[in-house]
Amino acid sequence: MDIEERLRLIKEVGEEIVTEQELREILQTKTHPVAYDGFEPSGNMHIAQGIFRAINVNKMTKAGVRFKMLVADWHAWANNKLGGNLENIQAAGDYFIEVWRASGMDLKNIQFIRSSDMVDDQEYWKKVIRIARENTVARATRCAQIMGRTEKDSLSAAQIIYPCMQAADVFHLGADITQLGMDQRKVNMLAREIGPQLGFWKPVVISHHMMPGLAKPPENVSSAEERVMAFKMSKSKPDSAIFMTDSAEEVKKKIAKAYCPEKVAEDNPIMEYCRYMVFERFKVMEIERPAKFGGSLAISSYGELEKLYRSGQLHPMDLKNATAFYLNEMLKPVREHFRTDAKARKLLEQVKCFEVTR
Repeated sequence: MDIEERLRLIKEVGEEIVTEQELREILQTKTHPVAYDGFEPSGNMHIAQGIFRAINVNKMTKAGVRFKMLVADWHAWANNKLGGNLENIQAAGDYFIEVWRASGMDLKNIQFIRSSDMVDDQEYWKKVIRIARENTVARATRCAQIMGRTEKDSLSAAQIIYPCMQAADVFHLGADITQLGMDQRKVNMLAREIGPQLGFWKPVVISHHMMPGLAKPPENVSSAEERVMAFKMSKSKPDSAIFMTDSAEEVKKKIAKAYCPEKVAEDNPIMEYCRYMVFERFKVMEIERPAKFGGSLAISSYGELEKLYRSGQLHPMDLKNATAFYLNEMLKPVREHFRTDAKARKLLEQVKCFEVTR
């Protein structure tokens, strides 16, 4: 695969790339650059973390990228996830890996690393402290979005050190690229800024789109940052999230109640699920409907779907029914894995008992 094809695949993942020229240079010099991603094990996994993440990772690995995926258990502990119970957080981390194993993610090009293993290394903490020494509490607070917080929240001392830990992760793992969501942009840009000051490097920042929840987007928010945080899919808002182990009926019910304004594609979660997940996994989206309503449709691209929907030729309920069907098709292997694999089933039972805390 040539450089241009590798770039094309990666650009499909990156809603923003800082910078594309630096990415090109990495691809020209490295057959298998290393990308960092980190995740807080914090309860049941939703489709933004599951299906959408697997799609993006697979594009990156197809382009030759190797992932170091950090099971950020100590980070989740610092952020008071699952009530600050470290053992529960670690069990949730094992559950996450089982979900990805069943979701079609290219695990042969991924190395899972626990932050609980890194913290035994004095060199890791040296990096954390060096980064902390070069920053202020105000700068760390401005990174609160990475923890699902805002600058207005009252942060604990553990949460103040969290951004320094995450920036240190990038250099400790030797990552050429950071590949996380747009909500993680601030700390990735901090790593780019501070890396050369400490004798490291500038990682290329590839930020993917944030998948919305099922509810209507907020209207009265004071900033774009707060709007993103309020609109994105979150396990702390279970009614507006579709989980990877939801039953087929649960998926149908949630999609049926979802915000999906007629003839409007912008900020429409159902349209976004079609764009970023359905058309990534299926060549054709078939929408069944009676002849009196125009008959069934076979749609081969998101552009075609958007045109039909904006014109009013496709009703929201018909779109919802089809979207629920295709999401359920993608979730079938995950449900089957957790039904038939004893280890996975036990982990799911544990995670379902955990109290999800923000």
